Amino acid sequence: MNFSKLGSSNLSVSRVCLGSMTWGVQNNQQDANQQIEYAISQGVNFIDTAEMYAIPPTAETYGKTEQIIGQWLKENPNQRKDLIIASKIAGPGIEWVRDGGPINAKAIELAVDASLQRLNTDYIDLYQLHWPNRLMPHFGKHWPNQIQFTQLDAADHQAQMLDILQGLQRCIDAGKIRHCGLSDDSTWGVNTYLKLSESHNLPRMVSIQNEFSLLQTKDWPYLIENCVHEQIAYLPWSPLCTGLLTGKYANGQRPEGSRWSLTQRKGLFRNTELCHEAVAEYVEIAKQHGYTPAQLALAWCDQVDGVTSTIIGATNMQQLEEDILAFSKPLSSRALSDIGKVLTRYPAPF
Repeated sequence: MNFSKLGSSNLSVSRVCLGSMTWGVQNNQQDANQQIEYAISQGVNFIDTAEMYAIPPTAETYGKTEQIIGQWLKENPNQRKDLIIASKIAGPGIEWVRDGGPINAKAIELAVDASLQRLNTDYIDLYQLHWPNRLMPHFGKHWPNQIQFTQLDAADHQAQMLDILQGLQRCIDAGKIRHCGLSDDSTWGVNTYLKLSESHNLPRMVSIQNEFSLLQTKDWPYLIENCVHEQIAYLPWSPLCTGLLTGKYANGQRPEGSRWSLTQRKGLFRNTELCHEAVAEYVEIAKQHGYTPAQLALAWCDQVDGVTSTIIGATNMQQLEEDILAFSKPLSSRALSDIGKVLTRYPAPF
């Protein structure tokens, strides 16, 4: 297992980050225990979760994933010091999470305390803002005119961001979190937080996790360039594009128990003709070069300059073993060339 520095922090994280959002719906405690223990045996030291998990989010499953991780930590207390645990505070709009209110200093302090209790730990290594208070171009909203940036009251949001940093500072001072980061944010969001941190001597964001895959490359090159030069770790989520890049949804298939067999909060907006055309070509490239389709997609993501650690998720052990193996199978220049030709033809298929 290879490791990378987590942005400007002093933490070293495995190039594979174990995602956990299926634990509590598609996976139970025993499944999660097996996944955690296997991942650790392969050198993984980075586990990502969130207060709103399991997915799809409901009032009944809110906090369930953290509880599952917390049960494992309770049974394996000696392993806590060797792990980098990341969690997130939910942004506004979910009515059963603090009445759908925005992220602010008070919400952060309440959410951190609740996550610590569910996780059965005294500290969280990386605490992230799951999505910002302002509307952001994620979940398919990355086309012109879907968001009116000129309507944003930038001064008001900067004041909110300052308040957030002050709440994070109090949590760091109390020893409850070690570092903070972003999720589903933009270059403006990253840089505004960095400016506020510097001018007010407040915690510095060390990472951002955004959707990134062969089917979703909107962060390359602009956001990722910014991350590299500002020492912000870039953490791709959904590198298999909700399983689409495995090829299992071809020809309208919906394997029982798969992500697309469940109701999706944002719908199946990735289910486009262009996506399926691109996936079919990536599946063929994988066959030609001795990879499974999932391994091809993950190996590609891992080699992108500026990527720190890729967040993977699995619903069974076979998938997890297959996925982790991808990070020890670097792509040849021929494979990268073949992939590049397809990527050029399908740069934004959804």
